[in-house]
Amino acid sequence: MPKFRKKPVEIEAVQWDGTAEGATPIIDWILSSGGTATYRCSNPDRCARNDGDTPHAIQIPTLEGDMAASVGDWIIREPFPTNDRLFYPCKPDIFAATYEPVEA
Repeated sequence: MPKFRKKPVEIEAVQWDGTAEGATPIIDWILSSGGTATYRCSNPDRCARNDGDTPHAIQIPTLEGDMAASVGDWIIREPFPTNDRLFYPCKPDIFAATYEPVEA
């Protein structure tokens, strides 16, 4: 049976630290690149302290539905954007197994 290797693709990505302050530049990046994203926190006072007990996320709408980036998730810019998905979150373990840094 023939074997195939996935072609290397460079992506842009940033890891969210879970804070509202850390969400701001990520959301600005998404918005300035034609995407849509919002920060959601059920208790803003507790989210500002990043105490870990209050659910908060960066919501990124896609054709598959809203995807939520949690603390530590990577936000990836699609290398070949389509109309339905420009950005999406990725769990740290999957990111580490799939991507490696590109040397400048």
